[in-house]
Amino acid sequence: MRGPLAPRPVPIALTRAEKFDDLASDSVERLTKRWPELERVRFAVLDVPEAETELLADEPVALGRMVPATADETAMIILYRRPLELRAESRSELEMLVHDILVEQVADLLGLDPDTVDPDG
Repeated sequence: MRGPLAPRPVPIALTRAEKFDDLASDSVERLTKRWPELERVRFAVLDVPEAETELLADEPVALGRMVPATADETAMIILYRRPLELRAESRSELEMLVHDILVEQVADLLGLDPDTVDPDG
């Protein structure tokens, strides 16, 4: 119900996907402050890995992926929302997991150790 407390243009609540996007954006912002070169990297959130590239491998479902830059495309880091949400038992655990996966992917992209990318964890 909408009324004076929730005007029409203001959503009453964010969706899970919107909350996840906000959480991921906060983590990306934190990392970009430390590593300005990440400004050139595209970050994306997909609900699940694409079947033909991720699910057919003999490995567990991916939580994230780094796609290196090519001559035509900038590098991209992808987070998979549903697998991450299913692994986390609480909002705070999801925040830590998302940040850890982003740190791992950034470390892979930059050729660094994850502890170097985010020593504060």
